[in-house]
Amino acid sequence: MKKLKEFIPLINFVKEKKFKIIFASICIFLIELAGLSTGYLNGMAVEEITKNNLKLALIYLAVYLVISLIFDVFMRQCANASLQKVESEITRKLGYNTYVKALDLPAYAYEQTSSGEVINRINSDANSLSFAFLHILELISSIIGSIIILVYIVFNSYIIAIEIILFLIALYFVIKHYNPLLIKVHKERKKHQDKHTTLINESIRGIREVKTLGIKKELKGESLNINERILDKSFEEIKLYKESRIIISTLRSFLEVVVFITCVILLYFNMISLAFFIAMTYYVYRYMRLIDNINTFMETFQKTYVSLTRVNEILLNKIYSDENFGRKEIKKVNGIIRFNDVTFNYPNEDTILNDFNLEIKPNKKIAIVGRSGQGKSTIFNLLTRVFDPVKGTITLDDVDIKKLSEDNLRKHISIIRQEPFIFNRTILDNFKMIDKNITLDEVRKYCKKAYIDDYIMSLPNGYDTLLGEGGVNLSGGQKQRLSIARSLSKKSKVLLFDEATSALDNNSQEYIKMTIDELVKTHTIIIVAHRLSTIIDADIIYVIDKGKISAKGKHKGLLKNSETYRKLYENENTLNS
Repeated sequence: MKKLKEFIPLINFVKEKKFKIIFASICIFLIELAGLSTGYLNGMAVEEITKNNLKLALIYLAVYLVISLIFDVFMRQCANASLQKVESEITRKLGYNTYVKALDLPAYAYEQTSSGEVINRINSDANSLSFAFLHILELISSIIGSIIILVYIVFNSYIIAIEIILFLIALYFVIKHYNPLLIKVHKERKKHQDKHTTLINESIRGIREVKTLGIKKELKGESLNINERILDKSFEEIKLYKESRIIISTLRSFLEVVVFITCVILLYFNMISLAFFIAMTYYVYRYMRLIDNINTFMETFQKTYVSLTRVNEILLNKIYSDENFGRKEIKKVNGIIRFNDVTFNYPNEDTILNDFNLEIKPNKKIAIVGRSGQGKSTIFNLLTRVFDPVKGTITLDDVDIKKLSEDNLRKHISIIRQEPFIFNRTILDNFKMIDKNITLDEVRKYCKKAYIDDYIMSLPNGYDTLLGEGGVNLSGGQKQRLSIARSLSKKSKVLLFDEATSALDNNSQEYIKMTIDELVKTHTIIIVAHRLSTIIDADIIYVIDKGKISAKGKHKGLLKNSETYRKLYENENTLNS
């Protein structure tokens, strides 16, 4: 019963297609009922022949032919086609809903879950419903038909009925034994497939680093090892299926032989009619078909159950809860940010910020510095709500950012990272993802502010240049400037620069500096930096130490008054000398 709960989320999808499913169910049930008549009709035909009544025998056979054509040929194809359409529609919707739900997961979820695992759940697992409904309906109809046949058999021979019941009991115990084993192995195989998808994803996205670092051999070896583990689990799965099928096929053969021998003996002693004997030569194969349906269903159920379990972990928030946002909207933002007694720690880690207070006003170049692990990047994670404080509040223009709607928060606060993500589209399309109505002139305006327009216009295809996976066709500085222009197109008032210039050459760094100096006039600018040389001209520099602001001021003043800042600056100069 517990396993059936995994299928509950499908109910909403099924409801939308209920009429098609009801139609297919009725068709399959009628097909099964019609199929029950075949044994009886053939048995009666043979019995009439023994009575030299050819005409009546032919009538029985003609009825059998008509039933087969109407139900087993025409109606079966209609039912199968209807179910396949339903399965395709539900599969696509399940995959889409899983994708949408994955986008709603908190960003930190992707720090703990591999991209390959999420991709497999969206693509592979969501497609696991293929033929599931068909197999389920066929099994249900087959069970109902087998029960009806059993009732018919009981009225004609309780001995044969007992034989069939004993066989079904034995079949139940075989399924009960192998079912959990197959589910366990299938889950393990899926986990290894997740790892392999992650490896492929990372290898392709980082192909330049893979080549320049000379790690192709290592990645090939890792891929081979994972593939071997997948293969081991596949072989284990095949072995279990083989064992279960051998046992079930053996039971099937025993049932067939035992029933036929019993029928022959009973017929010899006139304990059953010839018509019943002939009918049993058909009905025993209905039980064989029931076994085949159970086998098929077992395979389908294991895979569908495991896949739905993995999909439901996302759809039903079993691992992570959705991000929660408020409904408040700030129309015109001034850009005043306050951290009020904020305490925060990452899961299973020590406190990073402790009763942290900070006020940041617009139109000043604000820099935040400190030793590694003191919470510089954490401030940006909290501002963008990748994480929420354990205690305290963060406000934008005196409004708690938790009360802002997601669109409003994302519109007003943008972050430019050290390695910004650029979509594998044209330069213009990267902007149209933010605003589909944005014009080329508007894009150029933002790119000019970020000092990247001249470079783009020098390209053969200009703003129609395809940037490649992750923007591989751009240098680090060019990606930074394009990212800044993209943030400007959002008209964000607050711009966060997370180590935005730490890995750039002097020329690129100068471009970014010029851009920031221009943006300070109209924006709230906060820069987190390791390289102090990039922020010595900041209006205010905040020094973080032990989860709190230990000092603030300009570069020269901090060199005199802050031992922490002075050591950071001296260490940097020592490394650069």
